Amino acid sequence: MAARPNTPLRPIIVKKVVESGHAAHHGGAWKVAYADFVTAMMAFFLLMWLLGATTEKQRKALADYFAPTIVQAKQDTAGSTGLFGGSSLVDVDKYPHEAGQTGTKAMTIPRDAVGGPREAMGRQSERARFQQIAKDLMREVQAKAELRRLARNIRFTETREGMRIDIVDDADFSMFVLGTNQLTPDASRLFAQIAELVAGIPNQLMIRGHTDAAPWSAKAGTNNWRLSVERAEVARQYLEYRGIASNRFSRIEGVADREPYVPSNRFDPRNRRISVTLGWAGVGDN
Repeated sequence: MAARPNTPLRPIIVKKVVESGHAAHHGGAWKVAYADFVTAMMAFFLLMWLLGATTEKQRKALADYFAPTIVQAKQDTAGSTGLFGGSSLVDVDKYPHEAGQTGTKAMTIPRDAVGGPREAMGRQSERARFQQIAKDLMREVQAKAELRRLARNIRFTETREGMRIDIVDDADFSMFVLGTNQLTPDASRLFAQIAELVAGIPNQLMIRGHTDAAPWSAKAGTNNWRLSVERAEVARQYLEYRGIASNRFSRIEGVADREPYVPSNRFDPRNRRISVTLGWAGVGDN
């Protein structure tokens, strides 16, 4: 049968669909992960072999090499007399002024940022002097009728910074008039006794003020931060007035109620205190 002359021809459309395979989706990422795993295992077995094939002395030298910030006591030289004119991994270092080098000398961890051999020698004599000051202060306080009852308000603590003398309030004693930075007569006599004993030693002094957590009204115009700083400054001024040279005070601080003496009750009056720290020699010096 003949085609109709006026009927248009329909175009033929071919749709080509290409499906990506499973390997194309993942690519070679698994190969990278596997290579990392094999490298880590090789490093692990190398470390195990190294630990088993070296002596304790060699392992210490390796550890010191990769941790150059370790503070060590050394004397005299830095290995410069060796074959190559410098120090090697196994050289014995003997010099006093360079920290963080390798060697076989015994390691000393200092109690402060200064460090050095004085940790074993100077500190012991200072500790004995601090203990004597504590004994003398308690003896003088107990010998005076007007101060004897305040002996229980004095505490001594050895810290990283030095010997701390805490003068602590209680229900029957306040160093300052409530809510002010005005010293009470009892506190003035007690601080005068402290000044008399520490005026003759060269150690630096640090003063820290503490308060309890009693809130302030908005109309008061102050807060516990300001009050603790003001009380520390008043204590410093009074100690200076009683004979301690002004250049011996290295720092005053006010910490409000953030370091309570009685953490279980931040309103306890014992949280109100002044801390006078006699610094170790060299700590806080200008």
